Amino acid sequence: MNRDKNRDMNRDLVHTIGVALALLFSPFLLPLFLHAPAAFAEKPPNILLLVAEDLSLRVGAFGDKLAHTPNIDTLAAQGQRFTRVFTTAGVCAPSRAALITGQHQISFGAHHMRSSTGPLGEYFAQPDTEVRAFPELLRQHGYFTFTDTKLDYQFSGIRSGTGPFTIWDVDGAADDAWRLRDPGQPFFGMINFIETHESGVMRQSGEPHSPTHGVTQQMRAAFTARVTTRTDPGAVSLEPYYPDLPEVRADIARHYDNIRIMDERVGHIMAALRADGLDPDTIVIWTTDHGDGLPRAKRDLYDSGIHVPMVLVQPDGVAAVGATEQGALAGTVDERLVSFVDLAPTILTWAGITPPSWLHGRALQSATLRSYIYASRDRIDEVQDRQRAVRDERFKLIRSWHPEVPGGHQLAYRDNLDMVRAWRLAHEQQRLTVVQRRWFEPAGEYQLYDTQADPHELTNLAGKPAYAEVLHRLDAALTVHLRRVGDLGELPEAHLRANYLVDGNVPVTPAPEVRREGGLLHARSPIGASIGYRVGSGQRWRLYVAPLAEQSAEFKSVRYGWRDSPVVAYPATAYP
Repeated sequence: MNRDKNRDMNRDLVHTIGVALALLFSPFLLPLFLHAPAAFAEKPPNILLLVAEDLSLRVGAFGDKLAHTPNIDTLAAQGQRFTRVFTTAGVCAPSRAALITGQHQISFGAHHMRSSTGPLGEYFAQPDTEVRAFPELLRQHGYFTFTDTKLDYQFSGIRSGTGPFTIWDVDGAADDAWRLRDPGQPFFGMINFIETHESGVMRQSGEPHSPTHGVTQQMRAAFTARVTTRTDPGAVSLEPYYPDLPEVRADIARHYDNIRIMDERVGHIMAALRADGLDPDTIVIWTTDHGDGLPRAKRDLYDSGIHVPMVLVQPDGVAAVGATEQGALAGTVDERLVSFVDLAPTILTWAGITPPSWLHGRALQSATLRSYIYASRDRIDEVQDRQRAVRDERFKLIRSWHPEVPGGHQLAYRDNLDMVRAWRLAHEQQRLTVVQRRWFEPAGEYQLYDTQADPHELTNLAGKPAYAEVLHRLDAALTVHLRRVGDLGELPEAHLRANYLVDGNVPVTPAPEVRREGGLLHARSPIGASIGYRVGSGQRWRLYVAPLAEQSAEFKSVRYGWRDSPVVAYPATAYP
């Protein structure tokens, strides 16, 4: 499914002609990509998605005895624990791109880490023109949507205010931004927790290793001040691939400190929800954007990098997943395979919206269970790579197109971690065991692991005759998946970037066309892009879903991966 610029332009031209013909014979306009609003028997639920950064299953409710997570543990007691949830990447931007769109990042150019700051220069991933982030679909159906300062979708920048502006009613918002919605309006909020990010594992005092480490130390100062109880490094239980070094124990203990303050913030959010009387009407999901922000976890396709915890709380009277009677699911465990691309159709289904056909996942409400999950790794900052993974309930296959690249390669940002530097030094001094030095060895073309017998994925079974059938089955499933969703990782990034730019620049969305007919203001995008409007300069941009009964308004448009269009005022003299 390799799409070049010409093909994209031709498709948009055909779409434009179709829109023009529809306008010619239609007395009014609704954006052609919209689904009709669902008819609710009851008020649609509020939905709150809480996403910690860079964290694996280091949670009390998931069996970690060192983690201090009373608030998440309470949520788990009230709801369901999902024990086999997997992200589509072991690093934030590609994983978040898949989460927000419900499509695997490799299908629309969001697979390299990161597109907006890559070594070749800025570009943005470009989903097909029909694709919308699921919060925008919720907005189309009347939801108020908000998020905080973290975006990082590969067709946006990292922080709030970098678009696309049509996804959120408010970004850069406070944790209780549901209070900004219209009276009675259902809300969807996505709140991210930087407390557990990899930057918090980096030593936060003393001489910095690099300029980026120095900036990190300054940025994390406020978080460090919130840590009132320190984790004893001697109490840390080390995975067998980590050497028992003081730097390793200190960094992982710091990770547990940050988990504690993240959990406290979860408690504050839930207290605010209860104080506003919203908890009986709100579905709450708590999960993480990928595995631990530690070496041999973050950025890798081992379970330590893509296996994440998830808690789902569905209040009494709010039907979410599998409820047969009120309170029946409290404290239960769901062991089915779940992919991050399943969250978009699940959330849309809760809202009474039929999931679009272009989504790659399946709603948790579906009776059909997954046989496999899939994940990808591509360029990691300055290091080129391409790996694809497939996992069933027992076996994991990782295929590499750069078999010479080891997981423990040098990487400027990750090397700010004391534990990475100490681990690498021990390797250079030949002080590691066979298991501990494996991360510094070439990945090889195939890695096959029995995750039941070997949960840390230490013994590669690829090449063993007894597992040839398993390898063949998983490899065939991976091939079918890549053909189904498309894999733009086949293209050199320079070609991909050139296809997404126009004359070397990020394209600008054409301005929407606005006219008055039948006493209403009608707007359309010539390329089927999303449209926003506001009544009065300086007001919040709202999503355009139907003609407006306004005398004047401002409009602008955005296609994902392009810059915002110029603002169009109607009438032209209405706004100076």
